[in-house]
Amino acid sequence: MKAIVIDRCCKAEELKLSEVPVPKVIPGWVLVRIHAVGLNHSEAILRMYEADREYIHTPIIPGIECAGEIADASDSSFRTGDRVVALMGGMGRSFNGSYAEYALLPARNVMKADTDLDWLSLAAVPETYFTAYGSLKECLMLNLGDTLLVRGATSTVGQAAIQLGKAMGAWVIAACRRESSFQEMMQIGADECVKDDGNLASTTFRHRPNKLLELVGPKTLPDSLMTVEHPGYVCNTGILGNQFTVEHFDPIKYIPNGVFLSGFFSNYPTQATMDEIFSLIAVHHLKPLYKKVFALNEIVAAHTLLEKGGAGGKILLNMD
Repeated sequence: MKAIVIDRCCKAEELKLSEVPVPKVIPGWVLVRIHAVGLNHSEAILRMYEADREYIHTPIIPGIECAGEIADASDSSFRTGDRVVALMGGMGRSFNGSYAEYALLPARNVMKADTDLDWLSLAAVPETYFTAYGSLKECLMLNLGDTLLVRGATSTVGQAAIQLGKAMGAWVIAACRRESSFQEMMQIGADECVKDDGNLASTTFRHRPNKLLELVGPKTLPDSLMTVEHPGYVCNTGILGNQFTVEHFDPIKYIPNGVFLSGFFSNYPTQATMDEIFSLIAVHHLKPLYKKVFALNEIVAAHTLLEKGGAGGKILLNMD
């Protein structure tokens, strides 16, 4: 089968197509024929910085998510031909991932996709929509009538959060660095858009948010904590600001009274959660969002765009 294999940290232009054996099925694992793959920033980080670390088992096929069908169900409850998605749990890091025509994956990482979405639309869902939905439901406990602000709204997770937040009954505010993004954010479901100048706490809103999804990260987190009304909830999920930690964190002084801070870790997807996401997509006629599609032999162009940003949304690999 065709696959992308890396054995060390490298530049995007060093990625190349290889021929490797189709994996042999073992108990507890299933073989998935991959139809489409969503690319993630974590895969660029793996290639650029992490592949030489001892916890990455190189040589390895990257890719933390995919959409496809069961080619060999092994001893699982799946059946050959079942439409599935797979994500996380060490995929593409501890064991071979999805930049290939087939992937051998732990059955626990694979979920049935009860949906009539085409393969590309389906591939846009797993990691992005799971991260957005988990942040909204588990961390922000989003309810009908809440006012949700999405900071980093133009990112892939931000756009998914706008769609899902609206479907869940919230008034949705998109915070963007550029006003030129406002129209697109309104088209995908935002009720209100504000310019993010780094000082949202002083912004006048039509409805002040009581729930805030922080995708820029520690760089703007102090301002986000001051932006929500009381009681207010902030979920830090992203690190778009490329600041990964809060130095000298003092929770008593850092978190305002009446504000609750949490963070979402997307490593533990479940079938029940994916079913809820597919149900929201179906009931509210949501169109999973993606911007660019590449073939596997165009991996250099795809990863160059992934690394530099600027795609304006999800990047996919079409394996068909």
